[in-house]
Amino acid sequence: MQNRTSRIPQQPALNRADLEAGLSVELAAVVTGARRRALRDGDRYIDTAHLLHSLIEADPEVRTALDEGQQLAKVLGYLVQRSIGYGLRWQGSVEDSGAVPVVTTPGKRPRDTGVEGWSPSAASVLAEARERARRRGDVRAGGLDLLTALSMDRECRAVEVLERAGVDTRRLAARIVRATGWP
Repeated sequence: MQNRTSRIPQQPALNRADLEAGLSVELAAVVTGARRRALRDGDRYIDTAHLLHSLIEADPEVRTALDEGQQLAKVLGYLVQRSIGYGLRWQGSVEDSGAVPVVTTPGKRPRDTGVEGWSPSAASVLAEARERARRRGDVRAGGLDLLTALSMDRECRAVEVLERAGVDTRRLAARIVRATGWP
């Protein structure tokens, strides 16, 4: 899922410390789990599917938000299949939903202009989760902030997993916003 259109960065890229600042203790643990999962899977980048998998494992509020019928079990099934090498195949490619610029040259691999060790999409949704927390007056982003940001990125791998499992991601994001009253 790479956007092959060359774009010029509109703003300076964040570094890893900047990206990971402003996370709740629980969400920092999710990031650590996603990083460990990416390394174990042989991926060079943390992507949104790694974040989703760690988020579901670590956050009971997220599991509750996803627990409509058999959706949670189906989502976990897709994520587990992916982590053992079956199902959705993304290994060796950089996830890009277009939210963070990726410059490509015909015949060459894309050059990631985002945060080192993060797919452009994952960096974007983590930054959006932090922004959601800031808008509601909180200094730390939490699990529901990240789930909402993931659900709203229509081109990310996490949305692909969620939708294959039957989750209506637009409805999920709207439901979280209504239930929490968070913007």
